Amino acid sequence: MRIKARALGLDAQDYENDKVLDDGELLYSGSMALPHDFWNRQSKTVESWQQGSHTFYRVSGPVVAQCHINQFVYFEAPGEPALHARVVEIRDKTVVLKTLRDFTHLKNAVWGVTSRNREQNFALNLLMDPDIDFVTLTGTAGTGKTLMALAAGLTQVLDERRYTEIIMTRATVSVGEDIGFLPGTEEEKMGPWMGALDDNLEFLAKGDGGNAGEWGRAATNELVRSRIKIKSMNFMRGRTFMNKYLIIDEAQNLTPKQMKTLITRAGPGTKIICMGNLAQIDTPYLTEGSSGMTYAVDRFKGWPHGGHITLARGERSRLADYASDVL
Repeated sequence: MRIKARALGLDAQDYENDKVLDDGELLYSGSMALPHDFWNRQSKTVESWQQGSHTFYRVSGPVVAQCHINQFVYFEAPGEPALHARVVEIRDKTVVLKTLRDFTHLKNAVWGVTSRNREQNFALNLLMDPDIDFVTLTGTAGTGKTLMALAAGLTQVLDERRYTEIIMTRATVSVGEDIGFLPGTEEEKMGPWMGALDDNLEFLAKGDGGNAGEWGRAATNELVRSRIKIKSMNFMRGRTFMNKYLIIDEAQNLTPKQMKTLITRAGPGTKIICMGNLAQIDTPYLTEGSSGMTYAVDRFKGWPHGGHITLARGERSRLADYASDVL
């Protein structure tokens, strides 16, 4: 249309109505570095107290204006104690920071998975917190989004019995040419789309049944499989999920309207995890600014029961890491 308009000498403008952000760089990242002189400036006004295994700090000052509820803050400076915390309360001109559980340590491993970097630790804190109902994870290829969501889901379904099962769905937008209709039931038709799930389950089962031998591993696999349901998005309208752990993969390919349809399926006790890589949108007409993922991150910012984290470092392999950067 714009080329035709140009040829006819007419003015043409981009359609701005469905854009959440003009620039993907402006998207809320979910974490913030504290200034290097943070402790020196704050030392007089910090209140701290202990509750269980967590320490709480009440701080004031210019930092408060930049904070959102459930945002992660970190302070790392040579020679000073590091602080990784989450904003749990903003009142007047003070914020309350709560220290995190350290998932880098093996004793806190989630289904055998430990976090390998700071952002993964933040993400696992959100995924394992029963007070948080909605988690969004963005990040480039190989940052561990699906693996962490699945590991946290299996722990909470099988060990802690917090949810009854994991439901996994994803936008079925193909990268290349379509291969035509697929045979079988809804679950079987979704099979080829769920390669990511299979790869991650293989990895998670390997870590768990190492000493149980072949039989033990097969039994674990059966049990895990029985608790994961794969659903197509096309049949979600009108459903209600109760006490489920719902994973929406490849959410960057959804429109804001589809996103709303999916998130409003949540009944009592359900947790929804949305993950996607905004650099890999396959849906025509969707951009980083108008994607449903961007929309959800932006609208849920600062809600007490929702959290977002942008994963920064790829942990898949040096090849995948380099390819993400240079291609």
